[in-house]
Amino acid sequence: MLVFAQISDIHLGQDRGDEGERARARAERVLACLAGLPGELDAVLLTGDIADHGTEGEYRLAAKLFAEHGVLPLICPGNHDVRGPYRSVLLGGDGADASPVNQAHHLLGATLLMCDSSVPGKGHGYLDDTTLAWLDAELTAAPDDKPAFVCFHHPPVPLHGQYVDPIRQFGEERLAEVVGRHGNVAGLLCGHSHTPAVTTFAGLPLVAAPGVVSTLRMPWEGEDDGPLDHELPPLIAFHVYDDEGRLTTHFRVVP
Repeated sequence: MLVFAQISDIHLGQDRGDEGERARARAERVLACLAGLPGELDAVLLTGDIADHGTEGEYRLAAKLFAEHGVLPLICPGNHDVRGPYRSVLLGGDGADASPVNQAHHLLGATLLMCDSSVPGKGHGYLDDTTLAWLDAELTAAPDDKPAFVCFHHPPVPLHGQYVDPIRQFGEERLAEVVGRHGNVAGLLCGHSHTPAVTTFAGLPLVAAPGVVSTLRMPWEGEDDGPLDHELPPLIAFHVYDDEGRLTTHFRVVP
């Protein structure tokens, strides 16, 4: 059995005054909660929008908070992230490399594929041909008898939120074709929605993690005060993959 946590959209911003401090405080609450769990997790995922402006200072702050809390998440970029500073500060790579930041992580019992769905300078998501070819090759090389999870920032289907659906991941039929060729894919995990959501994609579970920095109000909840609620507490998604091949997700509020 595998147990791993997922958080998303911490939006650390160093030059936003009170908003930046609030984002940092919420991120620290979540990291402290993860660090203080009495049981062990197989992994922690952070599915994009680590920074709010994509600056080196924001990524240095993220790295500092991760180190201070002893939580080293597996990451992928979001639409607020910028590949150069993200790659150089968080991954120790070449900041001049503007190619998609895709990473494969092989745990004892699973493969976690962190895909870059960001489109530089844009809000929406798209997995380019390079990323899809990489994903196809990684799924081919991954063990058939171990689950593989495909992770990215932008959801590839509408989640019926008026704020995020126009900037979701497009070209999703190409992704569906790739994952449909591989029986080891156990689920897809994303962020960007700022609301916990569970649905399906290509016949597989698709789970969108809640946003740490804020929560999206859905149309039926009203949006007189804007689409984003910054007062509701942050949440963590805990995923359990059991011996029967079933993925179960629990959402927990961080007080």
